[in-house]
Amino acid sequence: MTTSSPVRTAVIAHPSAELYGSDRVMLETVTALTDAGWRVLVATPSTGPLHGEIRARGGVPLIVDVPVLRKSSLRPLGLVRLALGSALAFGRILGLLRRSRADVVYVSTLTQPMWVFVARAARRPVLVHVHEAEREVARPIRWGLAFPLLAATRIVANSRFSLDVVTAEFPRLARRSAVVYNGVPGPAAIVPPRETLEGGLRVVYVGRLSPRKGVDLAVDAVARLLGAGVPARLELVGAVFPGYEWYEEQLRVQAAPLGERVVFRGFEPAVWARLAAADVAVVPSRVDEPFGNTAVEAALSARPVVVARSGGLPEAVAGLEAATLVPPDEAQALADALAALAADWPAARTRALRDADAAAARFAPPVYRAAVLEEFAALLPGHRPPSAGHPAP
Repeated sequence: MTTSSPVRTAVIAHPSAELYGSDRVMLETVTALTDAGWRVLVATPSTGPLHGEIRARGGVPLIVDVPVLRKSSLRPLGLVRLALGSALAFGRILGLLRRSRADVVYVSTLTQPMWVFVARAARRPVLVHVHEAEREVARPIRWGLAFPLLAATRIVANSRFSLDVVTAEFPRLARRSAVVYNGVPGPAAIVPPRETLEGGLRVVYVGRLSPRKGVDLAVDAVARLLGAGVPARLELVGAVFPGYEWYEEQLRVQAAPLGERVVFRGFEPAVWARLAAADVAVVPSRVDEPFGNTAVEAALSARPVVVARSGGLPEAVAGLEAATLVPPDEAQALADALAALAADWPAARTRALRDADAAAARFAPPVYRAAVLEEFAALLPGHRPPSAGHPAP
């Protein structure tokens, strides 16, 4: 007589229901667990397009009202609201963990620290996935962001850079941490780059419209190209976070003199068609990026990419022949890199086609899923945690 293994339950705490970088990485975690036979419950503070994707992968989306740490939370009134909201959320989290009989709690990002503390109070092992790298903020803020990790059972970071930022505050965290690069699915089929740049260079930016992402730098760079006689156009694929509508208005004012040379596409759940229609992608972040999913997506689409030499972005494009690193917050450097690609387009095109294969091997979702599943398994009774973490792909 044989007995089947018990079904394990994972509760995932995620701070949003959108479909940007960390959201898509969390979906790969859902796939890893459901494919391995786990029951997966995903708690977000609100509903959104992410919920449909969770269901499609066999998970169960839930709405659990838990405060999310935002920049506004760091002001006096914001701290009071965060503390009050967190206190009220304690019972909601504890009730879910008890009802679900969670075996492991996975806290995706550092922006919902209450989950970590309640899970440990409920004697559940906690795996925290670090997607943040706030190196440039004041040290008390860095300390506060990293402090909940002291209560985590295991920690996974999306880059060596991200891990270094948190372990700089608490070095002993390194002993129970691992670096697992994001698994990034590629397009169903690669559309080769154009052989000639008839009509000018087509540039695309994919991501949130926010000051820290440097979207205005991309607009400025295209304006400089046009001023230098290099024909170009820019597509902006993404939307603002609520409360940052002023930034989109500012971008539209900035882009108005360029007319149809700058197009606002808004948020689109699938970016492959926009990348296929483009010649070059840009990731012009002003401040440290923990990783760089959009840079990897460009490489997977066989498109040259120009990225700021910031945070974990150099790790994301390391070894890619058609990736160009430029100083952050310098529109002229971005424009010069784009002009250089246009001037030597046949060679850039060839390098980008080779990069698609390299990126597909390095950031293959099955590689990510296997690594993160190992971390979950290590938290179960009778399993030992990985002794040295996972080697960087």
